[in-house]
Amino acid sequence: MTVRRRAAALAITAVLSAAAAPAASAAPSPSPSPSTKLPEGLYGTADPTYDGVWRQSMAFLAQKIELVTPATKSVDWLVAQQCDSGAYASYRDASKPCDDKTVADTNATAAAVQALMELNSHRPTVDNSVSWLKSVQNEDGGWGYNPGSPSDANSTAVVTGALARAGVPLADITTDDGASPYTALQSFALPCDGEGAGAFAYQPDKDGKLTANADATAAAVLGAMGKGMAAGNSNAVRKPVCHEGDGLTVEQTAQNGAFYLAKALGGSGHLQLPPMPGAEESEPQPDFGNTADAVVALAASGHKDQAEKAVAYLEKNAGDWAEKGGPAATAQLVLAAHATGTDARDFGGVDLVRQLNAQGPAPAATAVPSPTATQDEPEDTTSDDGGLGVWWLVGIGLAFGAGIGFLLSGRRKNQQL
Repeated sequence: MTVRRRAAALAITAVLSAAAAPAASAAPSPSPSPSTKLPEGLYGTADPTYDGVWRQSMAFLAQKIELVTPATKSVDWLVAQQCDSGAYASYRDASKPCDDKTVADTNATAAAVQALMELNSHRPTVDNSVSWLKSVQNEDGGWGYNPGSPSDANSTAVVTGALARAGVPLADITTDDGASPYTALQSFALPCDGEGAGAFAYQPDKDGKLTANADATAAAVLGAMGKGMAAGNSNAVRKPVCHEGDGLTVEQTAQNGAFYLAKALGGSGHLQLPPMPGAEESEPQPDFGNTADAVVALAASGHKDQAEKAVAYLEKNAGDWAEKGGPAATAQLVLAAHATGTDARDFGGVDLVRQLNAQGPAPAATAVPSPTATQDEPEDTTSDDGGLGVWWLVGIGLAFGAGIGFLLSGRRKNQQL
């Protein structure tokens, strides 16, 4: 889910749906004014009202796959955001207990679960959130942005990924009518004929019509496979196919979504932002966030080859967007790089990991991953001052030791060292 949607969704809900939504969709929790110092441990410098927990969780997901351990105070901040019920708001003043004015957010809760599972810490906190998420499942098997709001593909997908990541058997998460998270996700899927073939819709409109939505499709592909946002790459290699007919498996529905994304990215290599309502016609703008999410979904579903053009486009064009967009935007690019085996520390000349680390407290620990199979050139083995590097010294020592053994034994005169 893009930073843009995360920042706008609750605001839109509060403005447009206040009359129709249940009490849980009331005005959001108070946030600090621009002059107020942000809490210690929080990533980013922008107003966290609508994305504080989300961007913190995204940062942790991206850091952990790049072998970075966040600072303890950053993790403590995320844990402290949880209400006693197990729910998270998008952001709240944790010095005060949650009350009936605290707007519970399924997306923030699910993101926090995924992040804490990646960190392999605070399991009681995770279990508390899992219990809450299960308790607010809708009768259709899905979840809305807030408890009691209609199910949507994005919310259902991120909650499904969180439950799976926490080790919850998804087949057991059913309603009294037997609906599961997969039931809900498949209800948002478009058929293979017509416009938007294979895509997922965010929600049906008031007439029940489904409209293809790339953001929802990228999220739903991961959810339908029972995978979280840091899904990585699938070992499978598949050809994009749209499966037709009734009774499709959830796996086939996920592959249909991948088919749609591959086609959407096939031309320019990127998705485009939809025009703003009421705005004058202008040049279409690239949607970097959804493009990155589509890359992750394609790689996770066995279509990494279909994502290569999009990754190249992001490397060339998305650097400024990520830096200005803050930790969640940078994390999206890290996840896309990781899913495709691209070097996040040299992503179009930008060290995304360093950039992400700089947007929060100094990490507790960092480690540089071993070179991947896609790297053609070995790292420079000389030290910065032009002298012999550590590995050259090790090699010389090994050769010297081997030479002494050869001389002492007198038995392997023809063996090459």
